[in-house]
Amino acid sequence: MEVNEKVKIVITVASLVAATVLLVAEYRRRRHGRKQTSSPSSCYLHSETKPQFGFKRVLADNSYSGFKHMKKLDDVFSSSIEKPNNSHPYETEIAVLLENPRLDEVEFLRGECSLEMSGSYVWVETEYELKKLAETLAKEKVFGVDTEQHSLRSFLGFTALVQISTEEEDFLVDTIALHDAMSILRPVFSNPDICKVFHGADNDVLWLQRDFHIYVVNMFDTAKACEVLSKPQRSLAYLLETVCGVATNKLLQREDWRQRPLSEEMVQYARTDAHYLLYIADRLTAELTQRGTDFPGNAAASSLIYRHLNSHGDNSSISLDAKELVRELCAWRDLMARIHDESTRYVLSDQAIIALACKNPTTAEEVHHSIAQADLATESSPSLSLSNQSPSDVICSHLNDIYQMTRDNKLPKLDALLPLVLEKCLGTDGTCPVSVFNYSLLINFKTKIGVHSAPKQNGHRKNLKQFTRKSSRDLFVKKFSCKAPVYHNCRIYANDGRLLCYCDRKKLEWYMNRGLAKLVEEEPPAIMLLFEPKGRPEDEGNDFYIQTKKNICVGCGEGNHYLRYRIIPSCYRVHFPEHLKSHRSHDIVLLCVDCHEVAHAAAERYKKQVASEFGIPLFVRRVVDSKEAASSVECDESRGDVKDVGVSPLHLRTAAMALLRHGNRMPSSRREELLQTVKMYYGGRDISEEDLERALLIGLSPHERRKLERKKGVPLKYSAEVAHMNKQENSSNEHGEEAPGDSEKYMNEESSIVADDSGGDGNTSHQQNSKLSLLGHGPHGKQVVEYLLREHGEDGVRDFCQRWRQVFVDTVHPRHLPGGWNVSHSGRRDFGEFSVYNPSKRHSA
Repeated sequence: MEVNEKVKIVITVASLVAATVLLVAEYRRRRHGRKQTSSPSSCYLHSETKPQFGFKRVLADNSYSGFKHMKKLDDVFSSSIEKPNNSHPYETEIAVLLENPRLDEVEFLRGECSLEMSGSYVWVETEYELKKLAETLAKEKVFGVDTEQHSLRSFLGFTALVQISTEEEDFLVDTIALHDAMSILRPVFSNPDICKVFHGADNDVLWLQRDFHIYVVNMFDTAKACEVLSKPQRSLAYLLETVCGVATNKLLQREDWRQRPLSEEMVQYARTDAHYLLYIADRLTAELTQRGTDFPGNAAASSLIYRHLNSHGDNSSISLDAKELVRELCAWRDLMARIHDESTRYVLSDQAIIALACKNPTTAEEVHHSIAQADLATESSPSLSLSNQSPSDVICSHLNDIYQMTRDNKLPKLDALLPLVLEKCLGTDGTCPVSVFNYSLLINFKTKIGVHSAPKQNGHRKNLKQFTRKSSRDLFVKKFSCKAPVYHNCRIYANDGRLLCYCDRKKLEWYMNRGLAKLVEEEPPAIMLLFEPKGRPEDEGNDFYIQTKKNICVGCGEGNHYLRYRIIPSCYRVHFPEHLKSHRSHDIVLLCVDCHEVAHAAAERYKKQVASEFGIPLFVRRVVDSKEAASSVECDESRGDVKDVGVSPLHLRTAAMALLRHGNRMPSSRREELLQTVKMYYGGRDISEEDLERALLIGLSPHERRKLERKKGVPLKYSAEVAHMNKQENSSNEHGEEAPGDSEKYMNEESSIVADDSGGDGNTSHQQNSKLSLLGHGPHGKQVVEYLLREHGEDGVRDFCQRWRQVFVDTVHPRHLPGGWNVSHSGRRDFGEFSVYNPSKRHSA
């Protein structure tokens, strides 16, 4: 018996081996035969016909050229600016809809809707049927759309089917048979009065444009609505199941949609994707309307409540009051995260919010314990993974706030609660520091929560305005005030022991390191020069430079913060002769923020007065045509008012950028206003797109132009040309191009030590040259100084400086000016033999 079984096993194994050998041999024979019958010059496409080969015209081929948008016949820009090449043909219509959405005007369903899908549908495969469909859709106010694409046997892929559903009928459009006639549907898809409903329209819109030049104008995307409502899922299958109670097999999406006829399952799937879109859009719109004011954190709260109820069902312990607490906690968490620049998950986890809402703790300790336990129960808690601390530092600092929210059922509504929280944190006596991250909350928060939600009380409004202004001031002080004392009051003595000037430590170290001086006192440090300086304090007839200076505002005496302020604006000073400006600190003083603001405003007003007096406009104006230039000058002189002539570089660039980006869709009045701004720079003539491109670069420094080029990723057109033009218009003096370094700068003091102290601006020409274009007054300042030197010589410049000092004194009424400061200060200095500013030395260099 055992022998027979062994024989059977051997026979079975032998049979399997024989069958395997036969199969391998047959496979090799067929493969060899196939190779023999293949011709090196033949291609499988000769014997295989693809559906897309029947298309007479394709809008996107397999070449390396980019896609070209359709050109509308009436797409002519009314002004002198043309639209960019290959721009979206319906950009204007879409922009109008974005500015004025019509969602409240759309009725996705006209009455009661049955969720049952009938057995009938319309198959559209002829041009006549397509025209009838277009006529039907033109009468509708809304219809649903979906598409199916085939991409496996096509390099770019192509649209194989379009599903369209109205409230009464479902249409399946055979886009393979009608590929060359699909433009018939273009008018209804681009009609802004008809809303098209898609789900996840990104690819659908792309395919319709690429394959048929069909552009969608006025669209409602149910996937985007899910994002706004913070739905736990965004897929259409999720919406079909949760909203409509319909299950669908998404695996059918991978079927070969080229095949004809479609299987019954594929038809059912295609109809389902479009048939329920109108009902889903109607439900989602109702949810969006019910949300009301979009409070901070509201989306997170809705999602959190939904996920909790979905996971617990009828066993959920969250009540109606608890849901309201969830919304309050989410709003509070969002605001605190913004104030402290933390993530919302770090501030308070979702699990902790649900725990607080369900347990309703009665003490601050219970609040702390509930949050800690909720975070410990979740391994992915940010409080544990990032800092090993739960609750977070934010919670620990504001634990009482959460306790009050959980304990008091009579808290004010969110529209009143959140401004109170903001004021408590960042108000006049706020508990949290103001920073660059949270300052804008003070200004923009009431806009975020809605106009009707702003505080109603006049007193509260006044307080809000006051602490907003104070916070703005505090932030400005923190960002721009001097971070260290300006005046060190170190002393420099001549080799005969006479005091020459006060300076900072850096200058003393420079002399000591080069063996040009010796230390004579330790604290405060003082040095004695080992050479004879060129100038002495008595040479200038005043003792300003041999007086100690206090690090306080010269106006009011504020000592906690201060900024440097140039009494004579840099746009003039930078063009002064070197011996009237180099290393002169007399006209650079310290001012607090408040005094600085007053002085700056007065200086800007006086600039306009100077512009009017000298007939030199503040801003540059480029005139290409010389005849036009002559006529414009005559017009300016006849008006006798030149202070408003020209345009600042910043305003010019802003206007040019707006026109290039949005000119074709902005209101005509606004477009004309910006055009006039640019035309003012070009002397009033009509402008082209090339002029706008050039205007983008006007006034930019080389560094700023390079930065803009890196941002765009390509070299900017006209960059070299505009750089040369900026150089001519700003008329930067040669000293700005060859600024001395620190060693050369201090060598200047070897010959004329009296000329400087720690408050001086040193190489003013070099520092200010790059800023002239931003100030916009550089050419004006140069022309004023040239006029003064030409008509009155250096005395004219000195008188001009005295006028500015008098403006400063009359405006600020300074009570803490250093001793020796005088309105009639001459400002002149002589240069020694080794000074880099010595004319003979500069000439040889």
